[in-house]
Amino acid sequence: MSTAVADEKETKLSQLEQLKKFTKVVADTGDFQTIKEFKPRDATTNPSLIYAATQKEQYFHLLDEVLADRKSSGLSGAAQIEDIIDHLLVKFGCEILEIVPGRVSTETDARLSFDIEGSITKARQLIKLYEDRKIPRERVLIKIASTWEGLAAAEQLQKEGIRCNLTLMFSLVQAVRAAEAQVQLISPFVGRIYDWYKKENKRDYSGAEDPGVQSVQEIYTYYKKFGYETEVMGASFRNIGQIRELAGSDALTISPELMKELSESNESLERKLDPEKAKSAKVDRLDLDEKKFRWLLNDNAMAYEKTGEGIRKFAADIVKLEKFVAGKIG
Repeated sequence: MSTAVADEKETKLSQLEQLKKFTKVVADTGDFQTIKEFKPRDATTNPSLIYAATQKEQYFHLLDEVLADRKSSGLSGAAQIEDIIDHLLVKFGCEILEIVPGRVSTETDARLSFDIEGSITKARQLIKLYEDRKIPRERVLIKIASTWEGLAAAEQLQKEGIRCNLTLMFSLVQAVRAAEAQVQLISPFVGRIYDWYKKENKRDYSGAEDPGVQSVQEIYTYYKKFGYETEVMGASFRNIGQIRELAGSDALTISPELMKELSESNESLERKLDPEKAKSAKVDRLDLDEKKFRWLLNDNAMAYEKTGEGIRKFAADIVKLEKFVAGKIG
């Protein structure tokens, strides 16, 4: 085949298919139909996505099955609701793992974001529920917020072979601590960083000047420069321009709407992040202890505000889910 013909064949691939050649594509949804349609490698969920899914008729049966199964648990009140939600999260995760060949991310309760032991206990419980269903722990990532306490919990869990996905990440300091804790994967939130700077500076950003894009580029370069194995998975995208700028990242978790947009474009997609280029970059190593971590996070207004806001929003959706479940068993 001539080079010209090969190039033409390459450009006929959708941008989604081109992206999959050098980046693991992860579905950011609890919707099974979407996952089947776009064939991502992994999938990730959070309380907001699970709550939204439980409001759709096609998923009512999952909650009904969990309610029937847990009727004889002997628990009551808040403990009963917590038990049902844990089983529901794992139920969704198992259904997703029937579709994707890789892993699913399941989130701990955001209200445990400043509770090391609580986070560890919840993660162990979720992994046990998966293992009771014959799902090996390497197919599950436990999502924990990127607080100092969340990172400490993840460090212990990783030592136990429980793989973690550090979410609500908005800064290099959080990413460096995660790498030092040897967590499996991090999810820096591109779109929420972009939102903050857009609002703060009253201007829009696109392409390489996007602060959310720059944050992930900085983290990726740091990891590859110093040989950290923690995977970088950009998350929370607002447009496909942000995704294009991060092509080459270890993974990207993408909403159904943006996966559809990528699948409908046949324009050539260029790899922007390259591990070899990162290795030759001039980067200073960041030495951290708890005091320095807390100060640097506090000193970054965007990261500090967005981490707190994200925890509050996820906690609010857990409360919504609890009220919904309580109404079902009441």
